[in-house]
Amino acid sequence: MSRAWLAPLFLLLAFSASPALAQNKVEISSDLFVMNEESQEAVFTGNVVVKHPVVTVWAPKVIATLGTGGTADIKTFEATGGNVRLLTKDQDATGEHAIYTPADQLLRLTGNVVVKTASGTVNSSELVVNLDTNVSTFISTDGGRVTGIFTSQ
Repeated sequence: MSRAWLAPLFLLLAFSASPALAQNKVEISSDLFVMNEESQEAVFTGNVVVKHPVVTVWAPKVIATLGTGGTADIKTFEATGGNVRLLTKDQDATGEHAIYTPADQLLRLTGNVVVKTASGTVNSSELVVNLDTNVSTFISTDGGRVTGIFTSQ
């Protein structure tokens, strides 16, 4: 798939992989925020909205698992709760669960994945984006099919 499908998932990269992007303001709101020092988890629960200059994420729950470097050392960034949405200027991606792991530069969006752009829509069970190689792989499971509807421009 083209690099354009990566954009709605760009927020996760912005949290930890690019110093320039990390300097951008990220606004997070939720009904509840718990920082667990022992487990090194920052947990936002209830109507979570994460606003970054290039993407907005909505989810019932967002968990950032931190490494020894604290907020500058994110091990995983996970959006859960069955109603996860990532929106950019050009794209809208939805699924039930999203997880980004900076160590391997992989982002996974799973569960009834729908990615919409002006030129089309792709539906699948899972989307795996390798941000290191810029390869997006849409996967079907349980006998399902990856489907796409595209409009020529």
